[in-house]
Amino acid sequence: MSEKIYVGVDLGGTAIKVGICDEHGQLMHTYEGPTEVDKGVDTVIANIEKYVRHIVAESPYSWEQLEGVGAGVAGFTNVREGIIVLAPNIGFRNVAIRSILEERLGKPVKIDNDANVAALGEAWAGAGKGVDNCVCYTLGTGVGGGLILNGKIYQGFSGMAGELGHVSVVPDLEAIQCGCGKMGCVETVSSATGIIRMAKDAVERGDHTSLALVDKIAAKEVFDAAKAGDEVALRIVNRAAFYLGKSMAAVAAVINPEMFIIGGGVSKAGNILFDEVRTVFAKLTPEPLQEGVKILEATLGNNAGIVGAAGLLLRS
Repeated sequence: MSEKIYVGVDLGGTAIKVGICDEHGQLMHTYEGPTEVDKGVDTVIANIEKYVRHIVAESPYSWEQLEGVGAGVAGFTNVREGIIVLAPNIGFRNVAIRSILEERLGKPVKIDNDANVAALGEAWAGAGKGVDNCVCYTLGTGVGGGLILNGKIYQGFSGMAGELGHVSVVPDLEAIQCGCGKMGCVETVSSATGIIRMAKDAVERGDHTSLALVDKIAAKEVFDAAKAGDEVALRIVNRAAFYLGKSMAAVAAVINPEMFIIGGGVSKAGNILFDEVRTVFAKLTPEPLQEGVKILEATLGNNAGIVGAAGLLLRS
């Protein structure tokens, strides 16, 4: 075999997931092993090396065909220097992971944060395949994001571009403080955490809602209740969708992407979320900036991080 291969690493607090991609972003093999954070930084790095070597050895490909390794991590990264500045879930602080892995593996290595690599994965081989300019939102516990411009991740001057969850969209009188310390961020209303908070507030106020009968409210219960016709739940969903669509209108005015891709657990709500987001986006975005723009659900699921990490070697 003469084709080139690329390995992506999704570095998580519990597991390290690795995968082999071809030059088109097709994921061909995956492997997963424990991170072993409790054993320290050296062990985690040794495990990355071990799992990368293992997946190539177990595949039909040779080590010589491996062009390089990309890694995504939840935390603050200095992409230019290849340093994980702070990643609390794996206990990394100022770890020069790129140079360490390049020495151990003898291959080029690139790193980035998990939101950026997930965005790159979707743009390279997922919902945005073939699209050079797209914006990706990840709606989970928080709201993450990534900007793909001219086919590559846009980093900004200090590598912090794409913090879409911290675009302030909620008016002052309605705003609450975000975990970032600022007020009215998208994350406070459009994340699973924000949706759950709004639901609990409604129950505590005594609003007439079926959610009052739920022992432990999760975002899924709120969406299910809304689909069943619960007016309080529907109001919460529409509020989350409104501010998400409003943030997209702001982003469109600056970047003019061809596509918005929404991933993460909240995106599984389906049409009840997406239809409202599209309606709000159309209402708030000038016509020339919305013409031809699509708002789609992510397609790669949990593999987006692996694929995007592998794509760092070609698309960053």
